[in-house]
Amino acid sequence: MPFTHRMLVPMLSLVALLTTVQASKSQDANETKQASADKNDPAIQWTPLLQSDSIEGWQSTNFGGEGEVDVEDGVLTMRSGQPLTGINWKGKEFPKENFEMRWSARRMDGSDFFAGVTFPVGDQYATFICGGWGGGLVGLSSINGNDASENQSASFMSFKNKQWYAFRVRVDATHVTAWIDDEQVFQVEREGTKFSLRAEVLKSRPLGYCAFQSKIEVKDWGFRVLE
Repeated sequence: MPFTHRMLVPMLSLVALLTTVQASKSQDANETKQASADKNDPAIQWTPLLQSDSIEGWQSTNFGGEGEVDVEDGVLTMRSGQPLTGINWKGKEFPKENFEMRWSARRMDGSDFFAGVTFPVGDQYATFICGGWGGGLVGLSSINGNDASENQSASFMSFKNKQWYAFRVRVDATHVTAWIDDEQVFQVEREGTKFSLRAEVLKSRPLGYCAFQSKIEVKDWGFRVLE
């Protein structure tokens, strides 16, 4: 039978229908792929710990001799204390296992630690120290009764005042790990290790941030639960 123009019309309609169906499937697949990517994107999973203009969920830690604390435009400012200034968590229960925290901080004035972050390690607690012992000590306090200057987590780095540094701490089933500007600074195995706090920061539990005789700024502090 010879091919006619009348036969071409339904064939073109069929091609158009198939093209529309294929485009719809492709769009659905792309949307599913994007949804999956969004779900797995670490940036989407982070929960902020600081409000934009208040310390809601926190309280100024009663160390005695502490400086003023305030938040403006999402930046937490702690003024120099004698010796400590800090905040501690009063919000809903914070995870004890399988979590990460990240934040950025800078020391505006002073020469001692500008990150003293206390957090749970299971049913125990530990404090990440950055800039201690005259400005350069990095470590975890305390490990088997030894503070950050006396255990295997200790290292020394140079920190400039008024320069922002990015921090990340992870507590998973096997280790406590920390990074500064994406460089790993320690990894402590949990099995067989006792974590504890120095007496000075017991009031920082269950989660707290403090600085020693320094004016500091903190921003972008958040956490996520690891799957």
